[in-house]
This record gives sequence, C-alpha cells and structure tokens, in this order.
Amino acid sequence: MRVGIIGCGLIGQKRSQALPGARLVACADRDLARARALAARWEGVRASDNAEQVATAADVDLVIVATPHDALAENTLKAIRAGKHVLVEKPAARSAAELEPVAAEAERLGALVRVGFNHRYHRAFRKARELAQSGALGDLMFLRARYGHGGRPGYEKEWRAIREISGGGELIDQGVHLIDLARMFLGDFADVQGHAATFFWKMPVDDNAFLMLRTARGQVAWLHASATEWKNTFSMEIYGRDGKLQIDGLGGSYGTERLTFYRMLPQMGPPETSAWEFPMADDSWSVEFAEFVQDIQLGRQPDPNLRDALAALRVVNSIYQEASHAHHA
Repeated sequence: MRVGIIGCGLIGQKRSQALPGARLVACADRDLARARALAARWEGVRASDNAEQVATAADVDLVIVATPHDALAENTLKAIRAGKHVLVEKPAARSAAELEPVAAEAERLGALVRVGFNHRYHRAFRKARELAQSGALGDLMFLRARYGHGGRPGYEKEWRAIREISGGGELIDQGVHLIDLARMFLGDFADVQGHAATFFWKMPVDDNAFLMLRTARGQVAWLHASATEWKNTFSMEIYGRDGKLQIDGLGGSYGTERLTFYRMLPQMGPPETSAWEFPMADDSWSVEFAEFVQDIQLGRQPDPNLRDALAALRVVNSIYQEASHAHHA
C-alpha cells in the first residue's frame, strides 16, 4: 500500500511513523519546509507544497489528510475523485454541511474513507468495547466523560482559536472524540442538549462544552470537554445494569491509561473489581491504520467512516447553533 500524506504537522508526522503494511511515497504541506522535513526521514519520499499533486499521484493508493480543519473536506474530496482511499483526521470538516457532499461523493464512487478517531483504538477502549459487546455489563444505561487540557501560552492565537479555520473551539477539537466514543457504545443520539462557553481564553471560540445527549432508547451521555483543565484529564465511565467500566488516562500528560471493570454481584454491595493498566506506548495509530489496510483488502466499509463523522458533527453544530441563539437573544 503506497501512502501520500497531506498536512505534515504534528499529526501528519505521527501518522507517517505508524504505517504498518504500507510505504510513504509522497507528502505535501502549505509550508514546503515542513513537507521536506517529513520526507527527509525516509528514503525516496518526495515533498511538495501542492496537496493536489499528492491527492492525484499515480503511485499513491491511499491518502492521509492531516491538515487544519478548513482543508480536511476539500482534500478528502480531491483524493476520492482521484480514485484513492482516504484516512482523514477528525472532525473531517468544519461542519456537517461541509462534509455532506464529500460523504455523498464517497458513496457514489465507492471510495473507502476512514475518519481518524484514533481514541477508539487505545488499548483501554479496545478492551472496553470487547467487554461491552460480550454482554458483561448487561444493557447499557448511561455514560459520563470528561476530557480536557489547560492550553498553553498563546493558545488563543493558534489556528484552533480562529473559527474560519477550526469551525469552533474545544467542542469540535477534543469534544468530538467524546461524542464519537459515546456513539460507539450507545448508538445514535436522538436528543441533543448542551452549552458551549468561553470562560478563560480570550478567543472567539469556546473553551468549554457541556453536553447531555440521549438515544431513542433513553440512554444518556453526559460529556464535558475543556480547555481550562489545569491538569490534563481523560475519564469515561460506562454504566450497564450489571456493571461499570471506567477508563482513566490516555498516556503521556494524561496519566497512565487504565481500565477498571466493576461487576455487580447478585447480592449487590461492593462489586467484583478487575483492572488493566497500559503503561506502554500508545499504539492506537498503528492499530487503526492496520485495520484500514484490512478494510481496503476486504472491500469493507471502515468503522468509523464519514457517516460517523457526520453524526458527531451534527451534534457539534446543534450545540453551536444553540450557543449562537443564546448569544443573540
């Protein structure tokens, strides 16, 4: 599998180091020096400041789009039309409206597009999904989750703080991971309520978002994404009738990744507790990419795909619309 990368920033660099069963042949970035720096790590990789050259190159089978949000949809569309399969970073676009034509075109042309919600592939989540699917928790009732960082000096001047580029603030940045993970466990949300606020950073986008999402069956996801989390935090608790899963940390500054399973006993009282710790390096990027290579070989629709990204973005858009109504009221 020959790979081209569009966008050679931090995520593009991470992706380039996690390509099991594939070979990087070309990369592009608006900043040519950045593309050259990435290409120089491998032999025979060409660098360009023209995304289209990578998207349409005859020797590229699969395109990874890892640009800021404003160029995700446009580059995905170029690659799809050039007959490529695509791995596009979350959130895949700045809004559902921007992503809809891309999803329609992918379906029309039979392109396989995977969306880089890599958190699904963290070891704790792979194990949690396996436990939930095995029925160990019984019917799922609700989940609650928190995800946040504290920004850094100058954070309010970065591209993430410019609405035209990012499409929004903390909700579309880290919050979209929480929405995707909640959907993975509970399914689609029929009712969306929430509030996006700017408490601390002097920027025109949100630094905190609070969500209450409900499925048609009445299951609830209670989510909080924050860019004022002074100690980087990740925590998700998934409650079933027969037990609870708790995931803490994502490695690095978020602390050691841990999964705890609290199994309710028939007599209730203290649960039977099992715990797994994953102190090793995060392999989510490699596992996710390997699964995409398999999707392509089997002609199987990736999970998560553009439909999943659309579902997450519709939740995001709904909260942003509510926030702008409140602002204008």
